Amino acid sequence: MTETISRLGARGIAVGYGDRLIISDLHLDIPAAGVTTVIGPNGCGKSTLLRALSRLLKPKAGHVVLDGQDIAKMRTRDVATKMGLLPQTPSAPEGLTVADLVARGRHPHQSWLRQWSSDDADVVDAALAQTGVRDLADRPVDALSGGQRQRVWISMTLAQGTDMLLLDEPTTYLDLSHALDVLDLVDELSDSGRTVVMVLHDLNLAVRYSDNIIVMRDGAVVAQGAPRDVISEKLLYDVFGLRSRVMEDPVSDKPLIVPIGRRHVHEA
Repeated sequence: MTETISRLGARGIAVGYGDRLIISDLHLDIPAAGVTTVIGPNGCGKSTLLRALSRLLKPKAGHVVLDGQDIAKMRTRDVATKMGLLPQTPSAPEGLTVADLVARGRHPHQSWLRQWSSDDADVVDAALAQTGVRDLADRPVDALSGGQRQRVWISMTLAQGTDMLLLDEPTTYLDLSHALDVLDLVDELSDSGRTVVMVLHDLNLAVRYSDNIIVMRDGAVVAQGAPRDVISEKLLYDVFGLRSRVMEDPVSDKPLIVPIGRRHVHEA
């Protein structure tokens, strides 16, 4: 049996806001390479987990491990050169151009001794090209469509030069066509060797685009593994209260979830 290699993990973390604890004593390992997606009901702690893994939220107990080190003890610059984070609702200053926003991804690599160079410009250009937004470089970010903006923000994280991306609801507010466009990009980034961890609400998109699924409920991980091994009608009912049929996806080798509403319970 092949041992799962992990670069990012949680060791007994407890995380919350103020006196309210969202996650308690959570242990987790994120497989290196591939796409890992966290799913679960609203309020179960998905985004809180992502914020803790990215060091935006300090655990009240336990610790997060990145490449064998306690992430809380690492320098911010070192974390930023290893991991890129796209929050759920990122915002850019009004009038900022696409090229200027993506260039901000190079900030972790700048210092008093190392200023902007042609190498940085090449990285930014490559990031723009990889996400298909090079032709938008001179346009203001706030003038773009939702799908274009998401590609630009992902481009900025790519410009950081990291091989690990954390994406919190990258398809929020996107119609299905643009959501597929963004997730196809995530797929391509994974194929290029990057580790991607994301939170999604759409269960079928999560299943189709993931190598590894983490299922959360009430601040705890209740299941983890390949979609085919994790997704079942029982799990969907136990975790989401969702009646469904799970069958073979006709366009992939992943499960396909068919929800059943109250009207059709007796017909299914």
